[in-house]
Amino acid sequence: MNTEQEAWAWTHQAIKKVQAENNRSADTHLYKVDLPSHWGVDLYVKDESCHRTGSLKHRLARSLFLFALVNGWIHQGTTVVEASSGSTAVSEAYFAQLLGLDFVAVMTRSTSPEKVALIESFGGRCHFVDKADEVYSAAAAIAEETNGHYMDQFTYAERATDWRGNNNIAESIFSQISHERFPEPAWVVVGAGTGGTSATIGRYIRYHGHATKLAVVDPEGSAFYPAWKNGDLSTVTGRSSRIEGIGRPRVEPSFVPGVIDHMIEIPDAASVAAMLHFTELAGMSAGPSTGTNLWGVWQLVAQMVAKGERGSIVTLMCDGGERYAGSYNSPAWLAEKGLDPAPHLTTIAEFFATGCWDEGRGSA
Repeated sequence: MNTEQEAWAWTHQAIKKVQAENNRSADTHLYKVDLPSHWGVDLYVKDESCHRTGSLKHRLARSLFLFALVNGWIHQGTTVVEASSGSTAVSEAYFAQLLGLDFVAVMTRSTSPEKVALIESFGGRCHFVDKADEVYSAAAAIAEETNGHYMDQFTYAERATDWRGNNNIAESIFSQISHERFPEPAWVVVGAGTGGTSATIGRYIRYHGHATKLAVVDPEGSAFYPAWKNGDLSTVTGRSSRIEGIGRPRVEPSFVPGVIDHMIEIPDAASVAAMLHFTELAGMSAGPSTGTNLWGVWQLVAQMVAKGERGSIVTLMCDGGERYAGSYNSPAWLAEKGLDPAPHLTTIAEFFATGCWDEGRGSA
């Protein structure tokens, strides 16, 4: 077998390994969360923490590896490099290990120690930078130095997944909710991380002719919300998000504003409050990006209740709260970062007591 044949044989086997991993994986659960029955609104949370690597990013990492393999960007011995705030890097480290490849994750120093430990547990190496806008150039430089491949989730997230179906997250949601009393959601609510999830879901909704609307939530200071609001995709904020895994200092190439019906900017402390409240409400421990989703969900539920609209809303549990034991689940850490969830917990309590959303206290 010549060198070219050996290279093709390795790629063929690598693709089969990634596909086999997908075939072994059951779909993630879609849980119904009980709300006051007189509201007439049903909430469903798709638990993406069930994946082997514990987050929504497992889907993305699988798609990115397949995309890179079929494009001839990854070969036997290639060092895979990614710019990631944590969860994508955890999932990519897993797939790199599956294929016997070295993996380097470039991230800010503020990334939770729990995520760093997970990356290293899958054989990955972490390279730290001080500012979020430094991850791109650092990742590209390491890829060049190692003659490796910079995966670049922020560019390829929206194109690596087949948005028409093929068991993507949107197709899974609509299949799982099909036997519920409101089988076509009024809203699907997701965060703006890379932009890839919102692009996939928004395109799927339009392609299949659903009446469902897509709402995207974004942490305060992130570039996505002002860019969508002002119609200027050149927006740069220069600020790192305090909600790990979502929010960017620039508008990423994978962000597709045209498929989004509504965006909500979420205060960071409100994301933490909604995350903490979710444990009490549903008995599920989630991370802060799930809290961002839920803060937006409560506003949309309140709008539906106020208008007398009945229907369902679907959102995502992006990862589990165990990854944030020393950060967002630590009162001392929150106090150090100036994140006080107490006023926002009051907002949520008042909402559940009255069905009304206090715009002055909680809305973005």
